Amino acid sequence: MAGLDLFLKYIRLPVSVGLLGCLLVAIMVPLRGAGARELSFIRDAEIENTIRAYATPVFVAAGLEPSAINIYLVNDNTLNAFVAGGQKLFLNTGLLTRTENAGQVIGVIAHEAGHIAGGHLSRQRDAMKAASAQSILALVLGGAAIIGGQGEVGSALVLGGSELSKRSFLQYSRTQEGAADAAAMKYMEATGQSSRGLREFFEILGDQEFIGESRQDPYYRSHPLTRQRIQAVDNFIANSAYSDTPVKADFAMRHGRMKAKLLAFLNAPTATLRRYRNNDTSIEARYARAIAYYRKADLERALPLIDGLIAEQPDDPYFHELKGQMLYENGRNAEARPSYRKAAELAPKSPLIHSELAQVLVEANDPALLDEAIRHLITSIRMDRSDGASWRQLAIAYGRQGKTADSSLALGEEALLYGNVSNAIYHAERVEKLLPTGSRGWLQAQDILTAARNMKSK
Repeated sequence: MAGLDLFLKYIRLPVSVGLLGCLLVAIMVPLRGAGARELSFIRDAEIENTIRAYATPVFVAAGLEPSAINIYLVNDNTLNAFVAGGQKLFLNTGLLTRTENAGQVIGVIAHEAGHIAGGHLSRQRDAMKAASAQSILALVLGGAAIIGGQGEVGSALVLGGSELSKRSFLQYSRTQEGAADAAAMKYMEATGQSSRGLREFFEILGDQEFIGESRQDPYYRSHPLTRQRIQAVDNFIANSAYSDTPVKADFAMRHGRMKAKLLAFLNAPTATLRRYRNNDTSIEARYARAIAYYRKADLERALPLIDGLIAEQPDDPYFHELKGQMLYENGRNAEARPSYRKAAELAPKSPLIHSELAQVLVEANDPALLDEAIRHLITSIRMDRSDGASWRQLAIAYGRQGKTADSSLALGEEALLYGNVSNAIYHAERVEKLLPTGSRGWLQAQDILTAARNMKSK
């Protein structure tokens, strides 16, 4: 990958773009040059909730605080997962779609939790613990990262005076791999789950040994698979009391829906419709077909499918969310609002759904809806302050109400998130002039100024 120009651009596509529907592109990483491709993080309330449900018991068993571990979904069809920057777990969509059951995903998560708990790659972890997920993705991809002319990524790219390559950054020793396997099996046992999923995942990796290195999946190259590792897992399974314990029905259902959703949003609709044919009446198949038809702008077929799913499972927030998406992206804002409101009611702890609803309300261009939008944005931000799109929408909503200081505070927070030091300082200093000294907003502006100046001095 040497010689390629790599840039990070902070965007979350507006709901109206329709490229990924419920899946929101968080950061695009376009690579220019031979073999160029475009990578990104994606955000999806349902998939993130599924991964959290899988991971939380494992993290607890590992002695880790689940809320302290950030999980990122990388829109890349290669098979990969890795930990970096202390407690940041990255999962490729390619890994999620190539797994055959929830146990395999949980096995991978448990293995990566073993790396975190074991302090593996501690030198890189210490050097990158303050690095953003975007910076880490840039490093993993290789090359120099430039974000809006700022130097925030610099410390992430240079460790110990030299730039780390993708391989050296991710490479684990065979000893560490064995230790992470042992830890994973311990966590699976402690949570009453079978380790067969981990063994099955090894089988997915098994054919990589005979593929040319340039074509091997990144996970295989960074996590060396040996006969000793396979034998150790086989021995554990032979003696475990939980080896024949089936995956929880809820986990199995979630995996099927997650895989169907990813494939339907990330692949061509025709490919989805070939895979999930009309004679397949399972929930995941109808879900996938609804997404495929919606992406083809065929609401005459998409809406009956999602309405049927809602009729069967009226308390599922993600079906309501998808229906709202379908309607909104086809210019039916007023009809979309009830679906988004229902989704937010059913998933009150989902910051993404609150943010999506708020964006639809803001884009209705109705002043009467702004207070409701602001309430949902504040709810979203209280749960997730790292979503720049929510801060941006909050700034727009306050701006339309003529609340200049509140709007500037939101823009300052957004700028700070994206490492745009000059903009953060500009908006914070603006608030200083607009609000009384010592007021809540004035104090928030001081926090932004302090953080921005600290970033500038590094």
